[in-house]
Amino acid sequence: METILSSSALALPCLKTSKCRRTAMLRVRASVAIDQHTHQTTSNLALLRIGTRGSPLALAQAYETRDKLMSSHPELAEEGAIQIVVIKTTGDKILSQPLADIGGKGLFTKEIDEALINGDIDIAVHSMKDVPTYLPDKTILPCNLPREDVRDAFISLTASSLAHLPAGSVVGTASLRRKSQILHRYPSLSVQENFRGNVQTRLRKLSEGVVQATLLAVAGLKRLNMTENVTSTLSIDDMLPAVAQGAIGIACRSDDDKMAEYLASLNHEETRLAVSCERAFLETLDGSCRTPIAGYACRNEDGNCLFRGLVASPDGTRVLETSRIGAYAVEDMMKMGKDAGEELLSRAGPGFFSS
Repeated sequence: METILSSSALALPCLKTSKCRRTAMLRVRASVAIDQHTHQTTSNLALLRIGTRGSPLALAQAYETRDKLMSSHPELAEEGAIQIVVIKTTGDKILSQPLADIGGKGLFTKEIDEALINGDIDIAVHSMKDVPTYLPDKTILPCNLPREDVRDAFISLTASSLAHLPAGSVVGTASLRRKSQILHRYPSLSVQENFRGNVQTRLRKLSEGVVQATLLAVAGLKRLNMTENVTSTLSIDDMLPAVAQGAIGIACRSDDDKMAEYLASLNHEETRLAVSCERAFLETLDGSCRTPIAGYACRNEDGNCLFRGLVASPDGTRVLETSRIGAYAVEDMMKMGKDAGEELLSRAGPGFFSS
């Protein structure tokens, strides 16, 4: 089912960061106002239709894309020129099971990609960490917006960090990457794996005492203007991010030159190269939702690319890490990601990724 929102829907509020220590309940709210009366704008009048999931975070990313398009192209700033089309994906529909048990790739992108191929939308806005390493036929992904903070946030009402949680405390996360790294460093903690739902849902569960702590991407909290919920931020050394965490990707049909032109004007090349390096690493490992994998590429102080990659067993008993440094150029970075993946495949040995 699709919901159409016109370009006149409310924009996101400005981001604010609060460093005050919280003693009250977590502030849980949706930051994107959805006007349910905007359906009167028909798709025939729109110059550009943006396809997105319907969660507050996905909508925040779609609005960010819309606002950038409107500021760069005057014809898209006209009333009704851009529509946001909400599409429910498989990952949105099945919330009772861990992602690893649902199986398959593209759980949060498949239906949006189908709408793009069928011509129901003109561009698709994705969280890059949800995008499989292959793209569907007849589509391209030529644009990444500037990357947000890639780190993970620790959120708790009772402790200041993972290290300060008492033994036996339960941490909620749907991510095997987070679970494996938590248990590797803090084996006395317990992880509730099927801790799913959007950001607001997970914060509500935390407030209700279902778990004692959770980890969320800082990028998502910033985009939702909800950083006041952050207890502390984990360093890259303590929690290596997911491949492409904090990056937004925008796809269009491969034969749609007009949309490709629009997207080229928004692309942030430094982000695109970093994401390409990380995805080359992931593709080499052929990672799935059952495999804890982390990877992060960034520009170091010398202007070169520093890549760090990690694979782990879900219980955290085995963690393998590697790193590479090379020129910040697409061919070099793709080679670095692939080479790092091949190294970890070799070190992991047979059966590691199928266990």
